[in-house]
Amino acid sequence: MGIYDSMTTEDKLRIVQELVPGKQISLAHIIAAPDPLLMEKLCFQKENERMKAAIGILTMSPAETAIIGADLALKASGVTLQNVDYASGTLVFTGTVSEVEAAMNAVVEYSKRTLSFTVCDITRT
Repeated sequence: MGIYDSMTTEDKLRIVQELVPGKQISLAHIIAAPDPLLMEKLCFQKENERMKAAIGILTMSPAETAIIGADLALKASGVTLQNVDYASGTLVFTGTVSEVEAAMNAVVEYSKRTLSFTVCDITRT
């Protein structure tokens, strides 16, 4: 007999999920040569054609560290910052593939070495 078999209509199953932020980068992904439709749907700022070359996406915890990540990404290369959400810890930037790679590596390495973060591998599509 499972948990749902013994429940009546008056019983309610309550599941509580909590985010316990650690010091981590849980997503570090580069999208090389994104489809123009994706860029349009994301409403990214379009400064010039080179912006279509790559998108970098990071998810950091605690969320406020996305601000530090944004600063590092901008200082490491000529990326264009598209989104910094310091409530969710999401950081998105665009640029040439080499700019996005340089920015991604700078943020991941600084977070790992200086902030003692647990970091995931940088993935790429």
